[in-house]
Amino acid sequence: MDWRRIEVLDDAMAEVLRRKTPAERLAIGFGLWRSARKMLRGQLASLHPEWDAQRLEREVARRLSHGAV
Repeated sequence: MDWRRIEVLDDAMAEVLRRKTPAERLAIGFGLWRSARKMLRGQLASLHPEWDAQRLEREVARRLSHGAV
């Protein structure tokens, strides 16, 4: 395994994911998305305590959409 490349999937984990149903894999993906969103919002709120909830949500959306929003 090349530790410099995070996108390389371990063979054991790939096998675990292959055994999951499409619905289970989708649920995992949504869970990862929610977790990333929650962590990003918390970080932004910590860095910018002056921002209101609407400003935080706009920035989270902008960053997660790679600027498309």
